[in-house]
Amino acid sequence: MGSNSSRIGDLPKNEYLKKLSGTESVSENDPFWNQLLSFSFPAPTSSTELKLLEEATISVCRSLVENNPRTGNFGALIKVFLSRTKELKLSAECQNHIFIWQTHNALFIICCLLKVFICEMSEEELQLHFTYEDKSPGSYSSDSEDLLEELLCCLMQLITDIPLLDITYEISVEAVSTMVVFLSCQLFHKEVLRQSISHKYLMQGRCLPYTSKLVKTLLYNFIRQEKPPPPGAHVFPQQSEAGGLLYGLASGVATGLWTVFTLGGVGSKAAATPELSSPLANQSLLLLLVLANLTDAADAPNPYKQAIMSFKNTQDSSPFPSSVPHAFQINFNSLYTALCEQQTSDQATLLLYTLLHQNSNVRTYMLARTDMENLVLPILEILYHVEERNSHHVYMALIILLILTEDDGFNRSIHEVILKNITWYSERVLTEISLGSLLILVVIRTIQYNMTRTRDKYLHTNCLAALANMSAQFRSLHQYAAQRIISLFSLLSKKHNKVLEQATQSLRGSLSSNDTPLPDYAQDLNVIEEVIRMMLEIINSCLTNSLHHNPNLVYALLYKRDLFEQFRTHPSFQDIMQNIDLVITFFSSRLLQAGAELSVERVLEIIKQGVVALPKDRLKVLLFCPPNPSGSHCFPEISRIEIQICGRGAARGVFYPLCLVSGLQLSSGPLLEPTGHPAVHHGCRLKAGAVSHPDPSSRAALLVIFFLANRTRPTAWCIFY
Repeated sequence: MGSNSSRIGDLPKNEYLKKLSGTESVSENDPFWNQLLSFSFPAPTSSTELKLLEEATISVCRSLVENNPRTGNFGALIKVFLSRTKELKLSAECQNHIFIWQTHNALFIICCLLKVFICEMSEEELQLHFTYEDKSPGSYSSDSEDLLEELLCCLMQLITDIPLLDITYEISVEAVSTMVVFLSCQLFHKEVLRQSISHKYLMQGRCLPYTSKLVKTLLYNFIRQEKPPPPGAHVFPQQSEAGGLLYGLASGVATGLWTVFTLGGVGSKAAATPELSSPLANQSLLLLLVLANLTDAADAPNPYKQAIMSFKNTQDSSPFPSSVPHAFQINFNSLYTALCEQQTSDQATLLLYTLLHQNSNVRTYMLARTDMENLVLPILEILYHVEERNSHHVYMALIILLILTEDDGFNRSIHEVILKNITWYSERVLTEISLGSLLILVVIRTIQYNMTRTRDKYLHTNCLAALANMSAQFRSLHQYAAQRIISLFSLLSKKHNKVLEQATQSLRGSLSSNDTPLPDYAQDLNVIEEVIRMMLEIINSCLTNSLHHNPNLVYALLYKRDLFEQFRTHPSFQDIMQNIDLVITFFSSRLLQAGAELSVERVLEIIKQGVVALPKDRLKVLLFCPPNPSGSHCFPEISRIEIQICGRGAARGVFYPLCLVSGLQLSSGPLLEPTGHPAVHHGCRLKAGAVSHPDPSSRAALLVIFFLANRTRPTAWCIFY
């Protein structure tokens, strides 16, 4: 490009670029390279300017693609860059600005060319362009040094070994960005790449020893959030506060890769791109996520994923197991702080999910923190602003909550954290509320938004699963949180009645017209009844396990007691309604005895007194499995001798709970089929089986399981005695 190039529009006519891409071979020792690499021009500041850069250089790049097999100039450029990087560390120590500037420019040109090569040719052709030398047309040396592998190793060394100074910041950003561009091959394949050059070079060979060091460096780049140096910190002009020309180029590639990893965010709004304060941190995070999501090679697992799964806290002095490869240590406190501060970006949320899901050391550390509100509040804010977020960002935030709520300690502790003045919650002024109650409010709001807008069944399931995980540990629910729980049930009840009425009218209309196809109201009704049952199970679990801690929920139940009347005799809800009906009846009678026109304070006082008077053994423990994202069945441990009903896995799509049939005798002999069960009247048959209880000392030695036949998915209920 040369020192005379100062504008993007001048690039197609630049004599140095013409020589690089022309038919004349240039030796790697030619003074031409010093002239080519002495360039600077303003960085693009918009997508329009980035497009202009690509349009200005595409003819040069295509000319090089055509001539490189004869000239080998692309390989010569790479060798020039590699030779310079050997002295880069010393140049940084000696503050050799010009040397670092030219090395930076060489990497910039390589990345621009690499991007075009990846867009326009196969991986096999790309590899060939690294082998062409100055020989007869079309020839190449099969035993020559593998420049592609050497370039990747050099980039990894540059990222991990070069000290991060003002004069090396730009080249560090662009080394990370070049690796992102290199890994963008997936963008041009519809199927998942399982055998690619990334597997060949990054998962084995010379690059493999750098695995743990690279992952550690990328994590620390994210943690430190280093800002670009101020103008005048190096000899070549400061590109922009956004981090340089190549950064903009690679960010476009990274955005495309991000779209692949998040399945395109179908049906969601495009996330607003915030102003990046640290390009190095952002690009490092993107590269880390891309590396972690590479598929396993045919003969070896992904080493970068292994490194992310196994690293430990610097304060953990226990030795690493010999079976754990690529292990390292990092400061968990700094990592936790960075994750809490950066949740506005979906890539940071994906990193948090990845660590919680795959690294047990990180998960244990985070669940033991006494300041979990610093992590949970940003996640709740993502869900609260669901209208402004991409669907994949919302799902990741929700799954993070689901992982956290699987821990009983977390479910207890969040009700002990008191928050004041939550400014971003606009439905109601919350001057003081527990973190647990706020979490319930936000999850319920997400469910209601989903019911009216997106209507995503799986979002419902995951939201209700988080509430089900927490329900046994509900403590001192805020009155507004208790009201919202019952309000959601009211909304579901109205929706259920509406669909039921539509189904009835449709059935009547079909009697007069045999040609009109019936809408599938049965499926809609089944889905609504499933959600209603899950809500009843959540309420029942709270009443059974922590009734004395939640007078506000009892108050809300009594205030809306008429809502539950229609479900008392419904065959799908009879079992789960027993405790709720008992609580409503018990406290209603006490309020009736206290007289009319009671104040709110007086009602709450009566409820608190009644909780003490209510015998605990009157509430039956209905064992149920909350929605399990893994889809597996869970059968709780049998702890009572009398016959009880065990609810079904709520996420399995079952709508008729098992009822005890009068006259059915259960014994160790042949089991009878309960033909009186209401499911039988809907064309289904119940199959029975028996297994021994694992505890031989228990009198409840037989577990009787009834399976619903004639369904597309295996489903089970169980009762025991």
